[in-house]
Amino acid sequence: MPDVRPAPRSELYPEIQPYNSGMLALDGRHRMYFEESGNPEGAPVLFLHGGPGAGAAPAHRRFFDPAHYRIVIFDQRGAGRSTPLGELTDNTTPLLIADIEKLRESLGIQRWLVFGGSWGSTLALAYAEAHPERCTGLILRGIFLCRKSEIDWFLYGLRNLFPEAWRALTDPIPEAERGNLLEAYHRRLTDPDPAVHMPAARAWSTYEGSCSTLLPSPETVAYFAGDVVALGLARIEAHYFMNNIFLPENSLLDNVSRIRGIPGVIVQGRYDAVCPIVSADDLHRAWPEADYHIVPDAGHSAWELGICAALVRACEQFKHINKGG
Repeated sequence: MPDVRPAPRSELYPEIQPYNSGMLALDGRHRMYFEESGNPEGAPVLFLHGGPGAGAAPAHRRFFDPAHYRIVIFDQRGAGRSTPLGELTDNTTPLLIADIEKLRESLGIQRWLVFGGSWGSTLALAYAEAHPERCTGLILRGIFLCRKSEIDWFLYGLRNLFPEAWRALTDPIPEAERGNLLEAYHRRLTDPDPAVHMPAARAWSTYEGSCSTLLPSPETVAYFAGDVVALGLARIEAHYFMNNIFLPENSLLDNVSRIRGIPGVIVQGRYDAVCPIVSADDLHRAWPEADYHIVPDAGHSAWELGICAALVRACEQFKHINKGG
């Protein structure tokens, strides 16, 4: 008999509102915004935003079937609606991992599906390698392993594909400082004067937004240029890059053995300039059990049609997994 099952859903779900939200106190300084939407009795799924520092948005709820999933979204330390915005003190990858565990425990969740793109894929890998017993699965997009080669590519290699955007990044920096753009921007981004740090934040964030899509997207650039996104993204990204994301070099690949028993899906745009496909290829060779989907006509952004469709399909694929909460 022919297979008459319907094709897997590939379009975003309708807009929904959270049924629960709040601020979780992490320590004496940081408070973390979180929200829950969808089905309170559903399969828990955790969304990890990019950056680091970009924050989450209401549209991120729409990857998940609200009838099936208990959708948990939060803004990482210093990002989005978490406070203080752009705060770098006590802001490290190990602390972000601890924050995820604190959130999980506060919500009474035992295990969850973890979904992350770009820096979200980095944090998802780091979290899963630290707590594999808490993950029912991983959905990763636009793989970023935070190796020195990847950071150097972001700061210098992108000039080969986006020379105009790169000039806009470097023109505000005196020529004598351009040999170390990361240090030059970090110094400006951590200056307490908004007249110094905000122009630097907009330049850095707009650069990333300009390089994130295969075809020009003024909407993407405008989103990255907004004050909250720009400050959180640029300042925290530079902070993490300056400190090699507070993990040993190549630790994410070196510890892949810890997650090879976890079901996984990797979605990667063939022409992702921000997080080039070589990192996804390296990850899949180290983790061959994961399903690997290359979107042939896409760059980095989760909102490009092919990537967006592949992510929704991945979420549909995981519906068979036990609720686990």
